[in-house]
Amino acid sequence: MKLLSLSLSLIAIFVLAGCDRIDPNSPLGKRKAIYQQMLDTKEDLGGMLRGRLAFDPQGFTDGAAKLDELSRQPWHYYPEVKEEQSDAREDVWQQQERFNQMARELEANTAALVAATAQSPVSADSVAPAFQRVEDACEACHQEFRAY
Repeated sequence: MKLLSLSLSLIAIFVLAGCDRIDPNSPLGKRKAIYQQMLDTKEDLGGMLRGRLAFDPQGFTDGAAKLDELSRQPWHYYPEVKEEQSDAREDVWQQQERFNQMARELEANTAALVAATAQSPVSADSVAPAFQRVEDACEACHQEFRAY
């Protein structure tokens, strides 16, 4: 009897644990995947600038281009109505003009970062100000629109 009770409890735990999963094909799932790629790329670039990783001019240039490409993608996956599992504040949908303005600012800053990598030689000092503007744009949007 104890074994049956334990088995049923474990099954219930596994079923409930699976309920919080986000469908990777949903707008929220796609958006989160893009944001994770952006974060990973940004962490690598920041790591190069902060000495956690060796600065690689070509690697930084490639990463900046990838971040620029990614910065233009998540906005397509915001539906008309907020999803139940979203970490975004209601303000994303209530202040769409402001949200879109901040998205364009991020895109402009990632494009400026790419432009900074086009200047030879690419060094940590030459790209750090442009990278800081990208980080500032990310942080500003999170402060205004992400529910922590």
